Amino acid sequence: MGILFFGAVLLTLPAAARSGESTPFINSLFTATSATCVTGLVVYDTWTHWTPFGQAVILVLIQTGGLGFMTIISLFSVFMKRKISLHERRLLMQSVGTMRVGGIIRLIKRIALGTLFFEGIGAALLAIRFCPDMGFARGLWYSVFHSVSAFCNAGFDLMGYREQFSSLTFFRDDPLVNLTITALVIIGGLGFLVWEDLITQIRHRHHLQLHTKIVLSATGLLLLFSFVSFFFLEADHSMAGLSLGDRLLASWFQAVTPRTAGFNTVDLAALSPGGDLTTIFLMFIGGSPGSTAGGIKTTTLAVMFLCTAASARQQNGCTIFKRRLTGDLMQQASAIVTIYLIAVIAGTVLLTALEPITLTEALFEVCSAAGTVGLTKGITPLLGNASKILLMILMFGGRVGGLTLILVFWEGKPHVNAPLKRPKERILIG
Repeated sequence: MGILFFGAVLLTLPAAARSGESTPFINSLFTATSATCVTGLVVYDTWTHWTPFGQAVILVLIQTGGLGFMTIISLFSVFMKRKISLHERRLLMQSVGTMRVGGIIRLIKRIALGTLFFEGIGAALLAIRFCPDMGFARGLWYSVFHSVSAFCNAGFDLMGYREQFSSLTFFRDDPLVNLTITALVIIGGLGFLVWEDLITQIRHRHHLQLHTKIVLSATGLLLLFSFVSFFFLEADHSMAGLSLGDRLLASWFQAVTPRTAGFNTVDLAALSPGGDLTTIFLMFIGGSPGSTAGGIKTTTLAVMFLCTAASARQQNGCTIFKRRLTGDLMQQASAIVTIYLIAVIAGTVLLTALEPITLTEALFEVCSAAGTVGLTKGITPLLGNASKILLMILMFGGRVGGLTLILVFWEGKPHVNAPLKRPKERILIG
C-alpha cells in the first residue's frame, strides 16, 4: 500500500501529465494501484495522458509489483552486503513462493538475473520491429516498456500513439510481436520456484518437483483448451474476416493473455458469448504461485479437480504423478476459491448497482481486477469514483492474495481453543 500511494503522489505531479496539469488523485491512485498490482486496467491511455516521466513511474511500479517488494528490498540488502535475518528469510520464502528457507538468497539472485535476462531478450526481439518504425531511441523505450509489462503480466502499453486504448491490435498479424509477448507472459506466469527447479534439473539431472510438474501440466492444458476454444468460438465474431494464419495467431494470443497479462489483439467488445465466458474463466484462474500473475492459480485449480475426482471415486486423499497430496491442501484450495468467488460475485453486484452496464461487462471487469489481468470491454475510463475504489480494492486483494488478507484481519484476534475434541456428526452434502 505504501508503494502504490507513493506512486500515486508522483503521478499527480504536473510533470507526469502531458497537459502540464495535476492529475486528479483518485485517477493517479487507480493507475498506481493497477501498475503495482500488475493489472493493466487504466482510466487514461498510457501514451496519450502520461509523459515519459509518468510512464517511467508506471514502469518502476510494474517491475516492483511483479518481482515483489520483499525481493526488491533483499536485492538492495545483498548489494549493500547487509546480513539478512532468519525472519526476513522466512518472509522471502513466502514472497517468492518457495517451500524452504535454505538457499533463499541464491534464489533471489537467480530471480533478479533471470528477470533481467528474459526482459532483455524480449526487449531485443521487440526492438527489431519497433526501432525501424519509431526510430532508435523511441523504439528502444517502447521495447523495454512492453517487455517489462509483458513479463510482469501487467498489460500496460504505449500504443495510444496509433489509437487510444488500442493495445496491440495493430500488430495482430505480426508473428514476432505476438510470439515474443506471449512467451514473456508465459515465462513470467510460471513462477520463480519452477524456474529454480528447471535450472536444477538441467544442471544436475534431478527429478522435477511435484509442484513443477503440476504447474507445467496445468499450464499446457489450459493453453490448449483456450486456443482451440477461441479458434472456433470467435471465427464469426471478433476474428471474422481474418485469414487462417492471422486467426491462428490471434487465437494463440487470446489464449495466453487472459491469464493475467491484459494485452489484446482483437476487439474484446466483439467477443462472442462463449468467448466472454472463456476469457472470464481464464482470468479467474490466472497464473501459478510465486509468479507475477494473479488469479486463484493453476495449482489451486488442479488440486480442486483432483480432489473432486477422488471424492467421486470414494477415495481418501488425492494422488498425482505417484505422489499423495497432503490433506490441508484441499482445505486451502477450497478457501481460496471460495474467497475469490465471494469477491467476484459481490464486486459484480456492486458494480452493476453503481454503473449502468450489463452483467457481462460488470463480471468481465470485476474478474479482470480480481485476477490482476487488465482486460476490459472499454468501460474502465467511464466509471465513477466509487466504482474505481471498488476495482482498486479488488486489484489489491488479487495481488496480495485473498487468503493473506483474511489472515491479516484475523491475526492477533484473541481466540481460545477448547482443550478437547468435539463429538463428530455427519450432515448431508449435495
